[in-house]
Amino acid sequence: MVRSEGTSAAAGLPRQSSDWGNSPMPIQVVNTAQLACSFGAMPATLTVLPVNRPLVSNQPAANIMDYQPQVNIAPFGMCMSPSNPQVIAATAAALGVFTPQPCIPVTLAPWVPGAVTVNIAGQPALDNISTCNCAWAGIISVTMPGQVTTNIP
Repeated sequence: MVRSEGTSAAAGLPRQSSDWGNSPMPIQVVNTAQLACSFGAMPATLTVLPVNRPLVSNQPAANIMDYQPQVNIAPFGMCMSPSNPQVIAATAAALGVFTPQPCIPVTLAPWVPGAVTVNIAGQPALDNISTCNCAWAGIISVTMPGQVTTNIP
C-alpha cells in the first residue's frame, strides 16, 4: 500500500515538499525524476512510459524494471569512468591525458533493492533509495524522485 502525505518529525505537522530528503520512509519515484551517476558530468531525467502504470502526482509511477538505457535512463553528459572503453581509447589517443567521452549508459540489471511491499505493473516499485549500476562502474542514484507526497512503506 502506498502512503500519501505523511507527517513531519516536527510535532506531527503535515510533511512539506522541502522535507522529502528527511523522510522516514522511501519515496515513490515517478516520470521526470532526476538521476545522478557517480561518473557522469551532469544529471539526467528518468523517463517512465505510461503503459499500465498508476499515476502518482499526475506522473506515471516507476518500478525496478525502468532501467533501459536511452529509453528510461538518459545520458549523463560526459562519462569520466576510467573503465569505459571509449574513455580509455580517447585517453590513449591523447597520449595519456585523461579525456572524458559522451555518456552512453550501459545498465544491464534492474534497480535494487526496490520496494518489495508495493507492486507496480507486476514488479516492485522504484523508491528514492534504490540504485542502478552501469557496466562502466558508475552507480546511478535518484537525486529528486519527481514528486514528494507519496511514500512507500
